Amino acid sequence: MPKAKTRRSAAKRFRITKKGKVLRRHSKMRHLLECKSARKKRALRRVGAVSPSDVRRVRHMLLGG
Repeated sequence: MPKAKTRRSAAKRFRITKKGKVLRRHSKMRHLLECKSARKKRALRRVGAVSPSDVRRVRHMLLGG
């Protein structure tokens, strides 16, 4: 049986912590930043967790199985 491959696009966007949580970056930080408040931009810089309904799908893409 061949090796299970990781989806490289998912590997660049998500990471799994030692406890098994799946982390992601926030969107809306690419452009049009001058109209967003500093508080909003600071909050978007923080890493967020993937929603529970998507965790199974993301783990499947990352762990290749």
